[in-house]
Amino acid sequence: MKLYLPLAIFLALVGLFGFGLWWNSAHNPTLVPSPLIGKPAPAWNLPLLYEPAKTLDKADMLGKPYIVNVFASWCFACADEHPVLMAYSHDLGVPLIGYDYKDKATDALAWLQQHGDPYTQVVADESGRTAINFGVYGAPETYLINARGIILWKHIGPLTPGVIRDELAPRLRKLGIQPRIGA
Repeated sequence: MKLYLPLAIFLALVGLFGFGLWWNSAHNPTLVPSPLIGKPAPAWNLPLLYEPAKTLDKADMLGKPYIVNVFASWCFACADEHPVLMAYSHDLGVPLIGYDYKDKATDALAWLQQHGDPYTQVVADESGRTAINFGVYGAPETYLINARGIILWKHIGPLTPGVIRDELAPRLRKLGIQPRIGA
């Protein structure tokens, strides 16, 4: 009996490890569906990062599709994503709104100066209160919003060339936008 105990413990650990691998592959946190898909984006009115006395809001964006990209200077994955945004932002065919999330304005400004600014406009949500209404889990996250203010798509995690080509660009084409990105 004493000889089987280590074997039983080993098999139990292997079983737990296998279950953990299955769980992570079957429950990918980047595939969390947003309950807001197909619904109006929440009302928002946030100060512009470069001109805090001015604001940008949902009403300003109605009438044209746009992309909201949640980022922060403290976000390591955002640093991985940023070169992709720099490379593709001008080819998307729609405004790319930067959404600085839970970040000090001075840090965000320094980060954009260092890494470049791919955004059409940048809004700041230092408290993160508005992000709660969007269902933001963290940074980076990206939303595609149509001209009527309806959220069509949400991506959790860094955008990659493949995600832009295979997921975002086809959705833009369905809106009548012709991004200059391979099909």
